[in-house]
Amino acid sequence: MTLTLLRDPLIAGDAASGFWMVVIGVWLASWICVVALAGLKPRSSVFRKAIDLAIPLLFGAAVFYLWEVVVRGAGVPPVLLPSPSAAAVKFMASLPILGADFVQTFIRGVLIGYAIGCNAGLLVAILAHRFEFLGRGLLPLGNFFSALPLVGVAPIMVMWFGFDWPSKAAVVALVTFFPMLVNALAGLQAAGDIERDLMRSYGASYAQTLIKLYLPAALPFIFNALKINATLALIGAIVAEFFGTPTQGIGFRISTEAGRMALDMVWAEIALAAIAGMAFYGLVALAERVTTFWHPSMRT
Repeated sequence: MTLTLLRDPLIAGDAASGFWMVVIGVWLASWICVVALAGLKPRSSVFRKAIDLAIPLLFGAAVFYLWEVVVRGAGVPPVLLPSPSAAAVKFMASLPILGADFVQTFIRGVLIGYAIGCNAGLLVAILAHRFEFLGRGLLPLGNFFSALPLVGVAPIMVMWFGFDWPSKAAVVALVTFFPMLVNALAGLQAAGDIERDLMRSYGASYAQTLIKLYLPAALPFIFNALKINATLALIGAIVAEFFGTPTQGIGFRISTEAGRMALDMVWAEIALAAIAGMAFYGLVALAERVTTFWHPSMRT
């Protein structure tokens, strides 16, 4: 009803107190529904999964509803904050541009840099686990590189690797390397003493012990790093595009459109980045559930 009333030019931008009382009522009703759903303890696994899905959907719908009615009802200028509906219209009207930006940033920069950084971190973690002196020497260096500010590293990578996607992939690889190194090394060291003694009693080589004991024990830690890096990689690629890129890319588009005060396009690009990041994280989480089904954390 409130969204329908906002079509009236006499209400949009100058809503009265009665309108805001209805909005508050809708917000309170959604709050009560979320609390009630969160308190349910269904025995059916299907019903429980449905509730787990309904709670964030209802909460998100309430947030977007409040955003929509506040912006349109209070007459907030679009150059300050566009409404979700305006951003959605711009999103649908700019699908070819968004598709090209997605390929440039995510497919080329994020995925390639993510694969390089995570694989390099895992390989170095295995070497550091095999040779203790490497662990003592590499961890401080890894900590040093991880502490480097991204806004300082990105321009250097652009000068080294050029303005196209290789420089963004290099930034992503640098960002994702250290989380994988630390988590994978902790996972490789998580194998119990009894299991290690058993492998030694069998006369297993380090390679056999690595494959049959150390890596399976480290899988939860490795997937933890993969999930962390799924978001860090996208952030790193977008920030790197602020410092030089061809005429496409999510970061490039956000920077240029913000300078033109086209905030609806900026929010469309932000929505694209959010969708890509959530989908990427979801795929990694799904792979974790399929691969580490035996772990106690996956038995619930």
